Amino acid sequence: MAPRFSREQLESFRGATVPDLLGGPDDPPTRLLFVGINPGLWTAAAGAHFARRGNRFWPALYAAGITPRLVDASGGMTEEDRQIVLERGVGITNLVPVATARANELTMAELRAGGRALVDLVARIRPAVVAVLGVTAYRHAFGAAATAAGRQPDTLAGAELWVLPNPSGLNAHETLATLTDAYRRAAVAAGVVGRGS
Repeated sequence: MAPRFSREQLESFRGATVPDLLGGPDDPPTRLLFVGINPGLWTAAAGAHFARRGNRFWPALYAAGITPRLVDASGGMTEEDRQIVLERGVGITNLVPVATARANELTMAELRAGGRALVDLVARIRPAVVAVLGVTAYRHAFGAAATAAGRQPDTLAGAELWVLPNPSGLNAHETLATLTDAYRRAAVAAGVVGRGS
């Protein structure tokens, strides 16, 4: 059962960070790196990416065949869930590491610094595909105002680059079905999911 956090408890996590979900030397290499915008307060409180109930990230990954079962991160990630993600060659990071109540609280300077840090991370771990989840955040972080969702013509530090919709429940333009389709296409490109599976 998911924990309940009071408003005061959540506010105490403003500025907190959530560690990247990346494999170690004994794990399969990261083939698909998902990049959130930044942790929300619930995510920071739970200590797990995309933890807030209503965020469609984990349901979309399950529906896309990226995870074999639905991960419930609302109370934190179990070690079993971590291994499910890592064994599939999936990693998770954020453009900006610090938690806010809403992504629109981030400054342009924070997003641009996050873009530079992402390039460094991708160059170090060398995933096949990077999927940035948030078109507007990507535009700001990389000064690419004309970017449209989907696979990009350029690479990011040698990785195939996809800019995909943010799974937040606040993103009313997207449904679980459209998120599932977008994330599945990136997963197929990374070799995480087979074309026919």
